[in-house]
Amino acid sequence: MRFSFWPTPSQAYDDVLELCSHAEQTGWDGIWYADHFMPNAADTSAPWPEAWTTLSALGARIPRVRLGTLVSGNTYRHPAVLAKMAATLDHITGGRVVLGLGSGWQENEHAQYGIPFYTVPDRLKRLDEACQVIKSLFSEAKSNFAGNYYQLEDASLEPKPVQQPLPLLIGGGGEKRTLRITAKYADEWNVWGTVATLRHKMAILDQHCAEVGRDPRSIQRSAVALLFMSDDAAYLEQMRNANLQQAAIIGTPAEVREIVADYQAAGVDELIVPDFTLGPKDRKLATMDTFIREVAGR
Repeated sequence: MRFSFWPTPSQAYDDVLELCSHAEQTGWDGIWYADHFMPNAADTSAPWPEAWTTLSALGARIPRVRLGTLVSGNTYRHPAVLAKMAATLDHITGGRVVLGLGSGWQENEHAQYGIPFYTVPDRLKRLDEACQVIKSLFSEAKSNFAGNYYQLEDASLEPKPVQQPLPLLIGGGGEKRTLRITAKYADEWNVWGTVATLRHKMAILDQHCAEVGRDPRSIQRSAVALLFMSDDAAYLEQMRNANLQQAAIIGTPAEVREIVADYQAAGVDELIVPDFTLGPKDRKLATMDTFIREVAGR
């Protein structure tokens, strides 16, 4: 099972670099970064660097680990442009990039930047076509595509990615459309969720795979959950009783190890740990070390 780190985008680059370098040096397997232009909040004035530029800087400085977006909104960039960006970064990093892609959901950044938001069905239709565009450009000498939303005419993408294939990850848990798009095109899939959520969603993904003639084992599965790990029983009880809006792993290191083992038994190939709940930098580093040593067994 892989274990990957997700730094909060609002942190200064120097802090993100320090945290990600520490993750690489202590045995973590990957670094993921959110591709948004601003917080999903009423106050959008917090610093929020651009994701692919940040990953390029990290990739040039940090060896070994995989790097990817969790995830790029398909509405943000033409898929051919995004494919070119990912392929370029794959060369910079020596073949360590994962292209994480989703339909796009954060409305405020679309409104502020004048990016068309469309309806949910239209965004999903665009995502379906974008996957076809990206995979063709990564693999074909010349690509032609005549979709309702995207068109290619003898389009080239050179140099091709170092990885063949460069992994395309689809993010999201929509059971009718997103998981079907995943079954058709994705090399990897990610969703926020508890063990129970992952078991449920993966059963549906497997059914979509059967319907499109895809081996479900060919799609790597990753999960994200907030981490609250402590030896303070009162704090842990407080977090268990809190009305958290996201899936969370809560417990002592020993309890967290058991929960993570349940994720692995459910079929999760990679667990991604955000640093959102880990406190200031020194405490983050300490918690990262406890996790990778006592939970991951590295």
